[in-house]
Amino acid sequence: MRLNRGIVEREGTVNRMEPNASSSQPLGATYLGGGRCYFRVWAPRVKSLAVHILGPRERLVPLPKGRRDYFCGTVEEVEPGSLYCYLLDGEIERPDPASRHQPEGVHGPSQVVDLKSFAWSDQCWFGPARENLVFYELHIGTFTREGTFEAIIPHLEELKELGITAIQLMPVAQFPGSRNWGYDGVYPFAVQNSYGGPNGLQRLVDACHQKGLAVFLDVVYNHLGPEGNYLGDYAPYFTERYRTPWGPAVNFDGPGSDEVRRYFIENALYWVRDFHLDGLRLDAVHAIMDMSAIHFLEELAEEVHREAERLGRRVYVVAESDLNDARLIRPRAVGGYGLDAQWCDDFHHALHALLTGERLGYYRDFGELFHLTKAFRKGYVYTGQYSEYRQRRHGGPTDLCQPYRFVVFTQNHDQVGNRAGGERLSSLASFEDLKLAAAAAILSPYIPLLFMGEEYGETAPFLYFTSHTDPNLAEAVQKGRQEEFSAFAWQEVPDPQDEQTFLRSRLNRDLRRQGHHRVLYGFYRELLWLRRQVPALQDPKWENMEVNSYPEELVLVVQRWNNGARACLILSFKDIPVFLNLPLEPGRWQKLLDTAEERWLGNGSTVPPVLSSLGRIELALPPKTCILLEHLEEG
Repeated sequence: MRLNRGIVEREGTVNRMEPNASSSQPLGATYLGGGRCYFRVWAPRVKSLAVHILGPRERLVPLPKGRRDYFCGTVEEVEPGSLYCYLLDGEIERPDPASRHQPEGVHGPSQVVDLKSFAWSDQCWFGPARENLVFYELHIGTFTREGTFEAIIPHLEELKELGITAIQLMPVAQFPGSRNWGYDGVYPFAVQNSYGGPNGLQRLVDACHQKGLAVFLDVVYNHLGPEGNYLGDYAPYFTERYRTPWGPAVNFDGPGSDEVRRYFIENALYWVRDFHLDGLRLDAVHAIMDMSAIHFLEELAEEVHREAERLGRRVYVVAESDLNDARLIRPRAVGGYGLDAQWCDDFHHALHALLTGERLGYYRDFGELFHLTKAFRKGYVYTGQYSEYRQRRHGGPTDLCQPYRFVVFTQNHDQVGNRAGGERLSSLASFEDLKLAAAAAILSPYIPLLFMGEEYGETAPFLYFTSHTDPNLAEAVQKGRQEEFSAFAWQEVPDPQDEQTFLRSRLNRDLRRQGHHRVLYGFYRELLWLRRQVPALQDPKWENMEVNSYPEELVLVVQRWNNGARACLILSFKDIPVFLNLPLEPGRWQKLLDTAEERWLGNGSTVPPVLSSLGRIELALPPKTCILLEHLEEG
């Protein structure tokens, strides 16, 4: 953007609004009502800064510089919908780093929005308890044909009936073009224009709350995308002291880092406050470099929880990390960061490798039954032992943690989309394997996450797609994808820039009414119903469960109890029938689930509806079978 000085009216004064206040005023453009808008931007790298109002009356308004290099002030005759940008040192124009909306994309002007004008109808919403969370991860652009927030709303009732309690949105911060996973966002506060902008997101969240569904948002605080990233023109948001897979790290602990931390923490509070979100999923926190005495993640979690308490709602902070470091989720009182939960990749890897036989890349560290056994017992499989894939010791213990702090899955956007062909598990495993995988995750003591479409065995791939406008960047992305998959020996990688790559990734939701897809959909509903209704599966704690494996038979047995109620989950991964002599609490046991039954397209069950145990029982298990038993109270 370039300033046309010939038509711009200059204003020499601006209404000051506590320009010396360093922390109490919001960043970006805040509409105050009555045609007044407050602007605030941190810019220590410039000597002068003016806000260029592009309409309806084009003006150039210098902003005074206050404490800690914040330029701020209130400008009259600025209504919601007004476009603006900042003029730096009288030379270059840039969008607002804290822009709320970029209607013309990452290179265009920012827009003033009035988020407080939305008429919320969720005043009685408090959010689900953590033990009741069941996540459904979806990508806005591919979940429906329209690819908008609005288009998701008609599907909410069906997701609720399935048993979902929380929608998890992949990132919605403004990214280049209209097609992207969202991890190339460059305006953390601006809701993607092609999805429906900020008001579209507010309408979706409000509709979810009316249906009893929580909404979580995937946010990216470890990097910003390359195209349209102008933050470095304003301030030291990035540092060369550390390197990440995306280049220089975000400056969380160097000179100027107080204001950088403030920028991202204010972003987190913005989602909670202005969009009523119930939680945040923090992307790849292992790439957040911070040697401060109080880590950024600890500070973030504390601030979000304080805001939740102020609002009288439950709000959760969930991390993604590949470090297997339970410090993330331990309480602050014992030296942890105090996050509420984290994704557990080890559970996925152990289950996926066991079912598919894959041993390339990080699956090299998995594939045996004892890996999945440990995942059930401890969450992490690697708790300090040697990793062949990493060629070093990996991970630490999960002491002082509980299962409800781990999110598990059989698929997610990474584990599907970061395959060269974007193959879902439905393309890699048999129908019996799909049932086994679903039962293992959903009936585990952990918080389950479903990836959109897995509940009916979606066959469309989920590929990596972009719409960068810089041809050199597009070429670099394609080359990088090829290099990334070298460890997996995957040769053909679809071009992320090709629109067909995106179109191939859209769901075909009509499948859920057809053939074995319909049966699988019903099976997922049954699993989620059992998770809610079986007393022994409630209030999961590691001290209230016992996990045993039978390596020769390839059978995993998980027994759980709660206030006298007992249940037994049996997972047989053998592709031939096996006989099992199983220690089991004396008494009568009722069969609640059996994947070998014909209703689930099995070949016929060999386990009776009710079993009697004198301390042990003998079971004849068909190939690839899951059975759930519940102890019956006598009398």
